[in-house]
Amino acid sequence: EVQLVESGGGLVQPGGSLRLSCAASGFTFATYDMHWVRQAPGKGLEWVSGVNSGGRSTYYAGSVKGRFTVSRDNAKNTLYLQMNILKPEDTAMYYCAAGDPKWVVTALNEYKYWGQGTQVTVSS
Repeated sequence: EVQLVESGGGLVQPGGSLRLSCAASGFTFATYDMHWVRQAPGKGLEWVSGVNSGGRSTYYAGSVKGRFTVSRDNAKNTLYLQMNILKPEDTAMYYCAAGDPKWVVTALNEYKYWGQGTQVTVSS
């Protein structure tokens, strides 16, 4: 059974940091590009960041570039997102997903696999 399980979300004050993790199982993690996608309350999906299968190439949406860092550990089948200098507009459900890069996402099923999400709330 394929599983992507996100963790690490929570409530944080503006300017704070969080580190999200995504544990993968049931498929060959190291052969897939991986992505973080988020959905803010009342809004559509937004692609946030991606990393290629080998971990050497990373990509970011303009809204998070310079503040977020994506990485992966293929030995541990885990994807990470280090989020710094968080802003209220970063409040969203964050999903990890496996599959081809998609800079514009309208539905999670556009990816091969996806998780259930972890909530990030940035508020004072």
